[in-house]
Amino acid sequence: MTNTTFATPEKNHEAMNTWHVIDASGQTLGRMATRIATILMGKHRPDYTPHILVGEGVIVINADKIKISGNKGETRVYTFYTGHPGGLREKKLGDYLASAPEEVVRLAVRRMLPKNRIARRMISRLKVYRGAEHPHAAQKPSPLEA
Repeated sequence: MTNTTFATPEKNHEAMNTWHVIDASGQTLGRMATRIATILMGKHRPDYTPHILVGEGVIVINADKIKISGNKGETRVYTFYTGHPGGLREKKLGDYLASAPEEVVRLAVRRMLPKNRIARRMISRLKVYRGAEHPHAAQKPSPLEA
């Protein structure tokens, strides 16, 4: 008979102190986002428990150098609402990458996470930076190939 393992508060604390850094230069947006979402949820760990936050932190650098395949830059449209009457706005992916590549990566990962309260805590452990520098040296992040 096998025993089911569940995450404990000690494992939660261990995971909360583990950080990874991913260099996004030359990587495809969707494939990188799925890898990041898996790490944030903790599904790569043998003690994954859906209702306990056992995911690790992720730092993404060089977000302005990600690549997209095909003609998604011209055809994919992001819509958002300003909150005012007639405030529906649309932005093409190519324009969004030029102005805010950090937000594009964050949105791609956020939409792959579960739609619940714990996902808000997961996405808060994602730090995305446009350039190669990040201010998280104190967390001692380990490099990760995505």
